[in-house]
Amino acid sequence: MNAPRHSVKIHLGGTELTVSSEHPPEYTQDVAAYFDTVLARIRGSVPSVDAHRAALLAGLAITDELFQGRLGDGVTAQRLLALNERLGRLVPPARRG
Repeated sequence: MNAPRHSVKIHLGGTELTVSSEHPPEYTQDVAAYFDTVLARIRGSVPSVDAHRAALLAGLAITDELFQGRLGDGVTAQRLLALNERLGRLVPPARRG
């Protein structure tokens, strides 16, 4: 069963677009606003870059954030597993669930 689609107006780099999304309109607008913020940051730091390259660099920056977050999640998961193992050794075997 397909989720209902929503037609949403967003603004990216000063251009208004209408996109169709299965997510709630607020979510789509938040995602677009985040991308637009990163795009503006790139264009502000490198004013000579054209719009197309700035959009590509913004996409790359956001992908880097995603990958860094995944790495951080993996490290956190490993730490939690290690702590769980240590805590498990503190509980007597008869009391373990």
